[in-house]
Parts: sequence; structure tokens; C-alpha cells
Amino acid sequence: MAFLLLTILPLAASAFSLLVKKRMSSLALLASAVSLVELAAAVAIAGTVARYGNVSAFGVFNVDALGAIVLLIVGFVGFAASWYSGSYLKAEIGKGVIDSGRVRIYFALLHLFLLAMFFAVTSASPVFVWISIEATTLSTAFLVSFYHKPAAIEAAWKYLIINSVGLLLAFFGTLLFLYPALGAGHAGDVTWQGLAAIGHLDPAIARIAFIFAVIGYGTKVGLAPMHTWLPDAHSKAPVPVSALLSGVLLNVAFLAVLRFKALADAAAGAGFSRGVLLFFGLLSLLVAAFIIFVQKNYKRLLAYSSIEHMGVASLGFGFGGAGAFAALLHMIYHSLAKSLLFLSSGNIFLKYSSTKIKNVAGVAKTLPATAALFVIGFLAIAGVPPFGIFNTEFSILAAGVKDHLVIVIVMLAALALVFAGFLRHVVAMIKGESKEIAPGENGPGTLAPLVVIAAALLAMSLYVPSWLQELLKAASTNF
Repeated sequence: MAFLLLTILPLAASAFSLLVKKRMSSLALLASAVSLVELAAAVAIAGTVARYGNVSAFGVFNVDALGAIVLLIVGFVGFAASWYSGSYLKAEIGKGVIDSGRVRIYFALLHLFLLAMFFAVTSASPVFVWISIEATTLSTAFLVSFYHKPAAIEAAWKYLIINSVGLLLAFFGTLLFLYPALGAGHAGDVTWQGLAAIGHLDPAIARIAFIFAVIGYGTKVGLAPMHTWLPDAHSKAPVPVSALLSGVLLNVAFLAVLRFKALADAAAGAGFSRGVLLFFGLLSLLVAAFIIFVQKNYKRLLAYSSIEHMGVASLGFGFGGAGAFAALLHMIYHSLAKSLLFLSSGNIFLKYSSTKIKNVAGVAKTLPATAALFVIGFLAIAGVPPFGIFNTEFSILAAGVKDHLVIVIVMLAALALVFAGFLRHVVAMIKGESKEIAPGENGPGTLAPLVVIAAALLAMSLYVPSWLQELLKAASTNF
């Protein structure tokens, strides 16, 4: 039943959104209600996995501990972004930036975007995972160009072309992994579990296939040097979409990389795949660190921060063992903190009508509640205690000290540079005074979702529920 809710509900909501021509408030209410039900379904599936193990349905769906963790991320951030979207778009309509017709298209595509991510996470077949992630590209390309400005259209085309090429490489890697099943006439075993059971993949082919998978899906993850689409797309899309792209979609694509890592490790050993992840992880962290320090646009700042944290997670999986456990938990914390930051930046954008850091000052006086939430998000994403990213980054560093001391030292230096750059930009935005901007928040609808995310982030930082710990342990066993 839960699997059907995750597929039928967003599809029906998307169709309904296109049919409604008036009462835009009903679209926002529908999106919030549907996403709340989807969150409940995700929690139900994850709870079942934590208690009984893998959950399968209809021969199409299969969710293990790793999938359950990402499913929870999709459900929670999807609910927060959908809830926030109504008030955000209402403010955009009030400013004359968009009309009601654009709102209908937005919600229709938003539901399809969530549907594609739910299906990518729950699908039992790597082929359907590829199709689903490709579908996220198609739906979000139109959302990136939502404002129909030249820069947004350029960003959408860049996003579409780079990710399509990347996913084409991922498809070639997928075919190489499928060779044992297809070559032996076991087309019915083209599932993650079936491929793991069959084996027989030549180690050399497994290494080549994994490289294609990492480059292909790593493009979607935003790993350097395949990251070039990400800052433009995240900075030009509507803020709730940016929160989903950064806080959710990157993790969905990373899930595919981890699935193929398990298959590659079975054929060629874990050493090769860990080396690949260490290379791309460290490169991503370094690229993001230097650009963050000199960034001039706060939405692009958050986008490069996503590249940084995907690099940190990649390093955790590259170190393996306790590092993999910490990397999975890091992905959860990053999703919460980054969605909080993006949605907070949406409030700032609505007030200041600019994404340039130099045009934003005195947020603490102009938007006091938003400023407090934005600072909480900054402290969390920067790894300041007591927030959970401090623990996960420390654990990842500790996991790599014994065998990868040089990488750990470089990682520490890069994290310090990121903190210094991020702090500089946040202080510039928060302090001072803006005489041109009248003080006052944009409304309770733009604050309530942020408060919920901040509360969840703080609660999770202080206490990880036992059932979630069991999921994390089970998911990290293979890495």
C-alpha cells in the first residue's frame, strides 16, 4: 500500500495541478497534503525495513536499509519544500514575477520530480533507476528555467546537456554490470539482488563499469570535475526546487553509485572502488573550498557547499568502515541543513530581490527570525558543535587517519578554508543595516517549514533514534 501511495499520489496530484485554473491556494494545500502522506508512507516503509529487513512489492519495488535512509530524506525534505512552496509562490505572484499559469506548471512538475525520486530509490532494477534519474533531469530542467530569464534558460540547457551526457555514460556502465545476467540468459535477474547473487563479472570489466557509473551518476551528484552544471542550476531555480536539488536529488544519485560500488566490490574487491571515491571526493572538496571563499552569490555559495559535502561523504565511503557509517549519517544532516539554508535564502531573496551578497546587508534587523534560522543552518553545515555534521566529519577524519593521513590533512585544511569563507559571507549578510528595505518577515508560511527543519536538525544532532541507528549500521555493513 505504501509503495502505491508513493507512485499514484504524486502522479494524480500532478494531473490535478494542470487542471486547476483558479484558486492557486488549493494547489499549495494539495501539495502539502500529498507530500505529508508521502512522508508517512516513507516512514512506514523505513520502519518496516528497520524491523524486518528488506521490503519488496509487486516484483518492481525493493527497499533495503540503504534505500530506506534515502527514502526518508526524500519524504521529509519533499514535504518541507512543498509546504514552503505555497507561501513562496504567493509572494512571487504578489510581486508580479509570475502568474497563476506558471504556478500550475510548477506544482505539476514538482509532483513529477518527487515521483521520479521515489521510484529511483524504491526500484528493484538498475535499469528503472537509470530511467527514473533521467526523468528527474527532464522534470527539473523546466523548473530551472521557471522564470524564463536568459540566465535561467541557459542554466537549464547546461543542466540538461551535461546531465544527459553523464547519464549516457552511466547507462553504458549499467550495461557492463548487466552483462553476466543478460549473457547467461537470466534477464529476469536484472535486479540489484539478482546481480549480486549471480556474480561472475570479470574484475577488469567491473572496474571499468564502476568508473563509468561514478562519472555518470557522479555528474548528477555534483562530484568534481563533473559539477559544472550544479551552481548555475541551483542558483537559478525557484528556492524550493533548489532545496530539493541540493538536499535530496544529490543523495538519490549517490545511492546509485553506492549500489554499483557493492557490485564492483563483489567482483574486484573494495580497494579499487574506495580509491575512485577518494579521488573524486578530495577533488570535489578542494574545488568547492576555493570557490566558496571567493563566492559573490549566496545561492551559488550554497550550491558549492553541496559539492563540498558530497565530497566529504565520498571520502567517508572511500575510507570505509566507521567512515561509511558516518558518511551515511552525514548525508542526512547535510540534507536537513542545506534545505534549511536554501529555504532561508528564499526569504532573503523575497525581501531583497537579489542573490548577490553585496546587495544583502542587515538581515538580522530586516528579517530577524529568518536571520536566526539562516545562522543555525550555517553553524550546522559548517560542522559547529553541537550539530551532527561536527560528529560525522570528525568520524570520517578519524576513519582515514591510519591509512590515508595525507588525505586527512588536506581534508582538514579544505574544511578550515570552507568555514572561513562561509563565515565571511554570512557575517556580511547578517550584520549592518539596510535603509532601503523595510523590516518584517514575509509571513508565517515562509517560516513554519524552516522551524520544523531546524527542530529536526537539532533533535537529530543530539539523539539519533535506535531504529535509525540500526538502519545506518545495516546500510554501512557493505562499505
